[in-house]
Amino acid sequence: MIEILNAAEVAKARVTGRLVADILQAMKSRATVGTNLLEIDQWTGQMIKDAGAESCYIDYAPSFGRGPFGHYICTGVNDAVLHGLPHDYKLQDGDLLTLDLAVSKDGIAADSAISFIVGTSRPAESVKLIDATERALAAGIAAARPGAKIGDLSYAIGTVLSGAGYPVNTEFGGHGIGSTMHQDPHVPNTGRPGRGYVLQPGLMLALEPWIMEDTDQLTFDADGWTLRSATGALTAHSEHTIIITDDGAEILTLPSAG
Repeated sequence: MIEILNAAEVAKARVTGRLVADILQAMKSRATVGTNLLEIDQWTGQMIKDAGAESCYIDYAPSFGRGPFGHYICTGVNDAVLHGLPHDYKLQDGDLLTLDLAVSKDGIAADSAISFIVGTSRPAESVKLIDATERALAAGIAAARPGAKIGDLSYAIGTVLSGAGYPVNTEFGGHGIGSTMHQDPHVPNTGRPGRGYVLQPGLMLALEPWIMEDTDQLTFDADGWTLRSATGALTAHSEHTIIITDDGAEILTLPSAG
């Protein structure tokens, strides 16, 4: 299913997107050395409840996971890159933490992810990984405009990731979003320009470049959800929800000013 949002729905999407971004920034500020991943999950759930919104994750049970997910936020540490199931782990200085959050409010969902380093350490490879995903995300957004094709976005994202020296996995990637969290079209993190679905105003997409330091192969944790690099290498993941406008794309998952 591919949805095209009307003006009223776009207005709701802006509210949901800002909420997702604000929660992620609040969790980033609380993710200090010694913070437990389960605390982050609990705080996230409370913020969603306080906002009168709904979690897209609690009851999420896709074919690739051992559902339902049962938590409010994905927490990936170091080699865990996707669908990180919160568990009893206290963050350490230098951990590369990815937080991925999807929330629905007033019938419209938004999805975003951030990666950052916990504490005061700044391992060079962690900085490089995060920078590559953020630059790839910016490139994908810059390519998004009416008349462009999904392949144009994928090509822009993949060019940055591969140019930085990272293998690219296409099993999981960006996606359409609207009244539900995951919709068509699929947006791989690499591809050929000029191919695929033609973008039009009102189309909402979640773009999410993610990489692993030295492999494109994933492995599942015993929890049935957490996906890690097959080699145990570091990983990073950045994501924004955007809406295609008449002349480009608007980022919906930016935090409130100030």
